[in-house]
Amino acid sequence: KGAVHTHCGFPIKAAQDMAFGTDVHTGDVIYWMTDMGWMMGPWLVFGALILGGTFLLYDGAPDFPDYDRIWSLCAHHAVNVLGLSPTLVRGLMPHGDAYARAHDLTRIRCFGSTGEPWNPDPWHWLFEVIGEGQKPIINYSGGTEISGGILMGNPLLPLKSCAFSGPCPGIDVDVFDEAGHSLRGEVGELVIKAPWIGMTRGFWNDPQRYEQTYWSRWENVWVHGDFAAVDQDGSWYILGRSDDTLKVAGKRIGPAEVESILVQADGVIEAAVIGIPDALKGSAIIAFCVIDPSVVPDQQFSKRLARQVIEGLGKPLAPKAVYFLPDLPKTRNAKVMRRLLRAAYLGEALGDTSALVNPEVLEYVINLEKVR
Repeated sequence: KGAVHTHCGFPIKAAQDMAFGTDVHTGDVIYWMTDMGWMMGPWLVFGALILGGTFLLYDGAPDFPDYDRIWSLCAHHAVNVLGLSPTLVRGLMPHGDAYARAHDLTRIRCFGSTGEPWNPDPWHWLFEVIGEGQKPIINYSGGTEISGGILMGNPLLPLKSCAFSGPCPGIDVDVFDEAGHSLRGEVGELVIKAPWIGMTRGFWNDPQRYEQTYWSRWENVWVHGDFAAVDQDGSWYILGRSDDTLKVAGKRIGPAEVESILVQADGVIEAAVIGIPDALKGSAIIAFCVIDPSVVPDQQFSKRLARQVIEGLGKPLAPKAVYFLPDLPKTRNAKVMRRLLRAAYLGEALGDTSALVNPEVLEYVINLEKVR
């Protein structure tokens, strides 16, 4: 996008979020498994140095030479705050907890997580198995244009799986319905109603696209592009990109709600769902799953997954088809690109795919035998 930032805004916002969210102090060690090409890389550098902490950098894979690589690094360098993505946890979970238990992780005070919504199973595995129910997971969601977070966890408040405790300090955030009214207990658009330190000054040489992207829906309201909800206890939830949201037979649902049910099945490592045009329902769900090599990717397993969705969400939301892929198309920061999955499946123009680490997956999708 070419987000433009100032010398003051980004560093201060990063340090503020790190201080209030993960409680980093002088002498603490923070390790966030991220990429210097994404905002979380500079966020790590600015935040840790301003607060007097130490940040750990590692150039390599999280599962090489073995699946204990991350836990080994944390033990060796006495890491206090460990940041990772739900995708990484989902990838490590099938290999069991022995790899983590082989190392002394007592110095870890909390886990941080960002980049995508959680599913309940990996969240509970990280919290209960790896963290032994004693180390909070600080969920964190924002964006490059924010210089950090909009919503964040708080270790002083009760934890709910996959949820956020509330807004980051200094962020006047809300959830709006389609008419621009504040909404509770239902899914709506995540918005910000006042300026904050760290907000982007625009897109490089493209002010029109900047205004169209964030400021065109309601006057003086930043529309972030995520669907969110606030429950009766005041916990916040991010339910995926609003342009990824599915509307099937009149029911609006976030992809994460369907994907959470799919990954609960034994043998499913990751899942992504898209909506395609359907004459009967208006939109039908297509599911893509990455499965364990020990599972046979046959019609019987596909039907079992579809039944699991029906049991969890009802028959109208049953996937029209379930496909098995070697991987899901992801950016360097592990975000699943559902938009590109949908374009590849429907034979539409893909556009720029340079941000993907595995564009070959899209060719695989293009060559699938499609249902219509």
